[in-house]
Amino acid sequence: MDELYSSPVFTLTENDTIHDALGMMKTNFVKRIVIVKNKKPVGIITERDINAFLENDTTARALDEIRLKEIMKTNVITITAGQADHLSQCATRMDTFRIGSIVVVDDQGDVVGITTQTDINRHYAKMYPGKYKVRDYMTDKVITCRESDSLGFALDIINNNKTSRLVVTDHKGNAKGIITTNDFLKHSEYFKKSIAKIRDYLLPGGTTEDKKVGEFIKYEILIVESDDDLATAADLMAKNNISGVPVIVLKNNKLTGIVTKADVVRAFSQVITHAKLLEKYKTFR
Repeated sequence: MDELYSSPVFTLTENDTIHDALGMMKTNFVKRIVIVKNKKPVGIITERDINAFLENDTTARALDEIRLKEIMKTNVITITAGQADHLSQCATRMDTFRIGSIVVVDDQGDVVGITTQTDINRHYAKMYPGKYKVRDYMTDKVITCRESDSLGFALDIINNNKTSRLVVTDHKGNAKGIITTNDFLKHSEYFKKSIAKIRDYLLPGGTTEDKKVGEFIKYEILIVESDDDLATAADLMAKNNISGVPVIVLKNNKLTGIVTKADVVRAFSQVITHAKLLEKYKTFR
């Protein structure tokens, strides 16, 4: 597979089930599955899509009874393999449509790969060191929970804010870690055979109140400062397979923001345009 879209692509059909998709995500540590028909992409589904669907679904069906055709997004954004500006095109599509991946197809329209935000971050770190600071693209609004909060409460915050991560703080507001929907999925008891028919695959019954966030996270938080090179943050996220890094003021450990893979994708989509403008209007510099 070409290194430009080196993220593994995993596929299912529209007649496979939520249970099939979750098992594939958990086993292969991926966040999205491409839905194919005769090797052609007809849809895409993410863990967040499944979560959102189940919040609104009023039926009593188990997860192995719900077909992916009910949930998948059918407006698949693709790119044909082999284009010289592949990465820039992918970054622009991701930023424009607010999506995490672009499906790569061959000249016949068959799926041959996938380019993800992780790929863009990895290449940004190599190609554009020194171009931007973290402060140029970070978000200063940070959604948090405390390490003393229950897992159920933390998951409610994630769902209500339509995010995939929370920065975990102590009672003083100091960042202690990050918890994501992937963390819930990796530790889920749903995949034990005895409870395979339940719908609550992230928080099996009896675990929401007695387990706290602090028991669930690793206290090995990666951080950056606002004056750090954005390429440093991109490299951290790509190498550690994480989707966001808290921005901290080291002298007082104050949490001032967060920078995410999506922020780096936005920077990648703009860097060439910015360079052309600076060259054109260099007399203003």
